[in-house]
Amino acid sequence: MGLNVKKSIQNGHTALGIELGSTRMKAVLIGEDHQPLASGSHDWENQYLNDIWTYSIDDIWRGIQECYQKMAAQVEKNYHVTLKTVGAIGISGMMHGYMAFDKDGVLLVPFRTWRNNITEQASKRLTKLFNYPIPQRWSIAHLYQAILNGEEHVANFDYITTLAGYIHWKLTGRRVMGIGEASGVFPIDLNTKDFNQTMIRQFNEAIASEDLPWQLEDILPQVLVAGEKASVLTEEGAKLLDPAGELGAGIPLCPPEGDAGTGMVATNSIARHTGNVSAGTSVFAMVVLEEELPKVYPEIDLVTTPAGHLVAMAHSNNCTSDLDAWVGLFKEFTDVIGVDIDTNTLYKTLYGLALKGDPDCSGLLAYGYLSGEHMTHFKEGRPLFVRSPDSHFTLANFMRAHLFTALGALKIGMDILVKQEKVKLKEIVGHGGLFKTEGVGQRMMAAALNVPVSVMDTAGESGAWAIAVLASYMVNKMADETLEAYLDHIFAEKTVRTVYPDPKDVKGFEQFMERYLKGLAIERAAVNSLT
Repeated sequence: MGLNVKKSIQNGHTALGIELGSTRMKAVLIGEDHQPLASGSHDWENQYLNDIWTYSIDDIWRGIQECYQKMAAQVEKNYHVTLKTVGAIGISGMMHGYMAFDKDGVLLVPFRTWRNNITEQASKRLTKLFNYPIPQRWSIAHLYQAILNGEEHVANFDYITTLAGYIHWKLTGRRVMGIGEASGVFPIDLNTKDFNQTMIRQFNEAIASEDLPWQLEDILPQVLVAGEKASVLTEEGAKLLDPAGELGAGIPLCPPEGDAGTGMVATNSIARHTGNVSAGTSVFAMVVLEEELPKVYPEIDLVTTPAGHLVAMAHSNNCTSDLDAWVGLFKEFTDVIGVDIDTNTLYKTLYGLALKGDPDCSGLLAYGYLSGEHMTHFKEGRPLFVRSPDSHFTLANFMRAHLFTALGALKIGMDILVKQEKVKLKEIVGHGGLFKTEGVGQRMMAAALNVPVSVMDTAGESGAWAIAVLASYMVNKMADETLEAYLDHIFAEKTVRTVYPDPKDVKGFEQFMERYLKGLAIERAAVNSLT
């Protein structure tokens, strides 16, 4: 087995996936059987500078290079091979956001991530103009808001892209984007699998009076679907990825995708009527639709799978960040009193207590709004915990309340799909950090959505693996083999654990949500008071 793997690596019968998440980057090398061979990771955090959530260019490349170096070192250690080539590469990053460049490739303003709720004016105007939901996170909303703000840099546009699109461009020299990622930049025409040309014309007409020296179509990337060959790694790109100089140029890259697209792939949820939920720093649920929704809902994004099928997405900006901060506080307490407990055990213990809490958390209420929350119309957030004098204030209820509230905004969007539009879901497949503690995140999610929640054995570390699979699909698919068929083969033997909703949990979550919706006035007062 070892000799076969070594030969496979030497011959480039592998695929490399790199994903940049909100708090962690990861590089995963997979073999011919799509199983991970080696990996490397790098932790990072966004910065809140001048009222903007952002990451620096230097931090982007420093993290990518560290991930690659750790992965390559693992290959060297485990297989005694110096990594000089791979069969294909895929790049994924946080979906949405805004990176604008001039003709010299200079970033015009700091990277504006999905976490910024600063484009409400643009979002509303474009939604009305297109009669199509344009969320605040989308690149076009950021672009139009910059125009409305009279920002000087808009006259110097040569290219706008997302994080994944930017990295792919620098590695290959080509301005392309996978259709799933592109659907969070500008609306997609499902028939042509390209940006909606009618809406592009509408946008150009809407900004004509600004007399800007560009048309929208000139500054957008080319849209590609999964399986199309996007680009090849240049000499410059190889040095960016591997400063040690071992990696050679000429390696094909698949279309870059966002974390929404990789989430669909990682859970095999790209066929119609399937659904998945990604829960980490943010949380979003996606359901692959048969047809368009009959009306526009600002709470529901319309995006696509990497193959170009329509997806309804309910997205919440906030999920586990405040919850993680509380766990960190408990870790600090155990350190102070001299109790040696590792972080994984602490999470398992605290999350497990939530299962013992009262179904509705007994009067406890929390908001994990570290940033703004578009689903409930907050430009900024203030993490908040409150309780009534007669509440049952226990650690179990405390943890349960924070796990429930991490899914509160998501439930608002999903209720539109399930209760109002009667979208049928037999199950939803979960992945992301919330599901690392076995059984707990699943049970909370099942209570929130009132559907069975399944988790696969890739649940905790799926994004980089999934974009590697997309890269493998590009070079290894049979003629006319669909992405759905390719994934079905891969997932045929995956281990799946399913948790069914407990009626008591479902009722308790509904009661908690009544308190959550009433308590938004308290959260708003906190935002206004704590500046």
